[in-house]
Amino acid sequence: MLATALARFPRLTLQPSATPLEVLPRLSAELGRPVYCKRDDTTSLALGGNKVRKLEYLVAEALAAGADTLVTAGAIQSNHVRQTAAVAAQQGLACVALLENPIATADHGYLHGGNRLLLELFGAEIRSVAALDDPIRQLEAEAARLRQQGRKPWVIPIGGSSALGALGYVRAGLELDAQLDALDLQPAAIILASGSAGTQAGLDLALHHLRPDLPVIGVTVSRTQADQLPKVTQLRQQLAELLGVAPPQDPPQLRDGYFGPRYGEPNAGTLAAIRRLGRLEGLVLDPVYTGKAMAGLLDLVASGALPPGPLVFLHTGGAPGTFAYGDWLA
Repeated sequence: MLATALARFPRLTLQPSATPLEVLPRLSAELGRPVYCKRDDTTSLALGGNKVRKLEYLVAEALAAGADTLVTAGAIQSNHVRQTAAVAAQQGLACVALLENPIATADHGYLHGGNRLLLELFGAEIRSVAALDDPIRQLEAEAARLRQQGRKPWVIPIGGSSALGALGYVRAGLELDAQLDALDLQPAAIILASGSAGTQAGLDLALHHLRPDLPVIGVTVSRTQADQLPKVTQLRQQLAELLGVAPPQDPPQLRDGYFGPRYGEPNAGTLAAIRRLGRLEGLVLDPVYTGKAMAGLLDLVASGALPPGPLVFLHTGGAPGTFAYGDWLA
């Protein structure tokens, strides 16, 4: 039913094949239980990451509407902005990005390296803002400015997280379900970073229909559970309405003990998780999303908070941003 519903929506084929689902053998041995990694850090565009799946739908809509410019926003080290700029370049579109400095740092690597450097390579037009405190209004204001110049802008929401963008993670849920079947694997939980909410909303809705007993646990990267819960819930509801399927009745599962001190700023647990996975598995996590999510996984295992059985970690990418945090990781 989900596959049939998805087929109604136009999609660019930016990710033509499934990303791998791999066991992490040395981490599994240390934790005493199998841990698998869904490698969405290996998606096909601009050094990988989860946003490609959302942009397949969002940019298809922009092209159908005759847009010539994608307008989006994020932090200076935004993975979403980096991949949006790359898709724009690939499709012959301009990209205008509103960028904020959420951790108020003057660190040269953060301001000019990592994702920010790639924006230059992809030809994005950068507009610095003091804060993205009202991003919907700010993006619409920027789009209005561009229309006055005779351009045809199309707003891409922060993180690509709209109901349309979240279709990408419904599709990913179908992909993951087939991989679990092929391995005859019954995970105890899926664990992922939860930020702008589209990835968790899409995956949670898909697995609710495909594997209703499999919890999808979002580790928040920017806000408390109380603040994140309505974002995921609302987006999941909008997505169900878009697809014409029943929404889950249970609230999304979230853990919020790992995001401090704030979005974009790593803590000791995050840095330890990044180093541990690097040294055990040669796997690159980032300080903003996947490092915090892995810190959550490690702590939940250590505290006995998860049911027994294999775990699946969704690696949503972010490696380019890691290079902007050299002073933190040195």
